[in-house]
This record gives sequence, structure tokens and C-alpha cells, in this order.
Amino acid sequence: MKKLFCLVVALLAATTAFSQTPEEIMTRVDAELTAHENEGCSMQIDVKMPIIGTMPTKAWTLGDKSRMEVSMMGVTVITWDDGETTWTYTQKTNEIEIKASDPSDNDSDLSLISDLEGYDISLAKQTDKEWTIRCKKNSKNKDKEAPNTIEVVVDKATYIPVSITTKASGVSMTIRDIRFGNHVTEAMVTFRLSDYPGAIVKDLR
Repeated sequence: MKKLFCLVVALLAATTAFSQTPEEIMTRVDAELTAHENEGCSMQIDVKMPIIGTMPTKAWTLGDKSRMEVSMMGVTVITWDDGETTWTYTQKTNEIEIKASDPSDNDSDLSLISDLEGYDISLAKQTDKEWTIRCKKNSKNKDKEAPNTIEVVVDKATYIPVSITTKASGVSMTIRDIRFGNHVTEAMVTFRLSDYPGAIVKDLR
């Protein structure tokens, strides 16, 4: 009886998963991301560009605060933002530039899958643990900056993205290693001038 019960449960789970449309899966993904939005979040972002190659980026967010570390051709740039002020430190020149925050830059990197209007959504493939959802820009999408394609690998157990890959104008970006929880601390996303003694400060506010 126990074996039969386990088999029935497995079949029901498989049937439920199969019956979900790609649109329904992405709606659930958006709901899960929204549920976690007040928690700390970290992720790895790899941007691939022609000739230049891959630009690895690490990002952390907590509430209205964020920190991003970008490395390219031996140069590391760290940016902090608290919704009002942006601090940018360039390691090579030992300079800190301070500006008022740009509201258009305050969207989460995960927000690109929160509204997929203007995309045709389909199931590219699936395994026992993951769905791969492909979103292709259609003729109704008039946003010139919107990616041509967005591919989202979704964990079936949690509905949290395993990775998000976008492509536009020869540039691809992959967001991976997405984690939520208290591993992101206030200190990690807060700029402190005392951490950079001797740095040249340019206040452009």
C-alpha cells in the first residue's frame, strides 16, 4: 500500500507540473520573487560582450540599499546606492564619485521578468527538477531597450530562478546564484568613507 501511495503522489505531482502553462509558471515565479523582495538578495551577473569578453559582476541588495562590484580588464569598480545617493569607487584611480541617485537605475536586476508583456512565452525544455522558459520579444513590444530573448531556468520545487539569460544587440547577460535571506547584512550594502583612506573624493551632487 505504501508503494502504491508513493506512486500515486508522484503521478499527481507530475501531472500538476505538466498541466501548468509557461505563462502560469512565470506568474508563480513573479509571486515568489515578490514574496522575498524584503529579504536580502545576492546574485552573480555575467555580461558577455564582443571583443571585450565576459564582465563578471556581484550584486547585493537589502531594502533600498544595494552594492555592485564590476570587474573588467583588470579594473574593479564598486557602486553603493541607498535610493538617494550613489557612491562609485574606482580601484585603479583610487577615486570616489558621489552623485544623486538616478531613479531609473533603482530597479532590481530581477525586475526584467516581472512584466513579460510583449513577449511570446514557451517551454523550451524541462527536467525532473527544472523548467526552461523562453521569452521571445514580439512585434507588439516597442521598447527598443528590451532584450530580444529572455531565457529563465526555474527550480520546480521553489519557483525561484536558477538563472536568467538575456540577449540584445550582441550582448548577453546571465544572472545566476540567486540567493535570498539574512546572508546579506547592512554593513555589506552601506558605503563608509573610512574604509577608503586616502581616496580622492569627487562630490558631484
